[in-house]
Amino acid sequence: MRALRVNRSAVERRAATIPTRRTVKKEWQAAWLLRAITCIDLTTLQGDDTTGNVLRLCAKARRPVRHDLIEALGAADLGIKVGAVCVYHAFVSAAVKALEGSGIPVAAVSTGFPAGLNPLPQRVDEIRASVAAGAREIDVVITRAYALTGDWEALYDEIRAFRDACGQAHMKVILGTGDLATLGNVARASQVAMMAGADFIKTSTGKEPLNATLPVGVVMTRQIRDYAERTGHTVGFKPAGGIRKAKQALDWLILIKEELGDRWLRNDLFRLGASALLTDIERQLEHFVTGRYSAAHRHPMV
Repeated sequence: MRALRVNRSAVERRAATIPTRRTVKKEWQAAWLLRAITCIDLTTLQGDDTTGNVLRLCAKARRPVRHDLIEALGAADLGIKVGAVCVYHAFVSAAVKALEGSGIPVAAVSTGFPAGLNPLPQRVDEIRASVAAGAREIDVVITRAYALTGDWEALYDEIRAFRDACGQAHMKVILGTGDLATLGNVARASQVAMMAGADFIKTSTGKEPLNATLPVGVVMTRQIRDYAERTGHTVGFKPAGGIRKAKQALDWLILIKEELGDRWLRNDLFRLGASALLTDIERQLEHFVTGRYSAAHRHPMV
């Protein structure tokens, strides 16, 4: 693990080509944006969250695009809905009830999110409580100090404890890449998380000063590809934090297509952690349908 190295300048050059080398226009762009919607983990993780906000978010998750736009796009029969709704543990039960029958899973952030510095037994108990409340996906945070000090065995043991507590629930391991100091640490933490049983590896909590970036995405997706080639086991990828514009969503989809292939362009292996992103995607879809950009308030989130 300590021998794993990353060529930072090469990664940055590769990442810089993603927004410039390919463009997706017109009906292709609309189709890609609809695909992006199906991969969104529609998220609310604010200190002022209320049950009412979460219920409205769940209603948006069921029908993420205005019906008139879906009809105009010829997509009314596609059953477009988001990939999941992501909330704090306190709102899991309300979200599960609100999404009943929709097929949309509830994801709970856990393990002392966002810092992950609670005592390990408390973090494990929090996972079990969220699973018991009906969460089908758990987003866990690692102890970044293990990665920063190179204690990879301790990191593995921690994530294994989280994996055991998740049971049948999918586990998305948040690396907190903005806190990991180097791309080498990002690569090593990605490998450890996958070896310990992660179903997804995720960039960020959204609370760090630096969140999802394309260079980090290049490193993490290449670790996923390497792991799949070595083991035959596919692991998903979730960038999160700071993804607010439809153009950013397209950049991430292009990255996934080029680095991992079409198999990863579905929500069982790719998610976008976001909330404001959906508003901008709706605006872009309305522009495609009408030729005009609408105000954001015409596409309310909650």
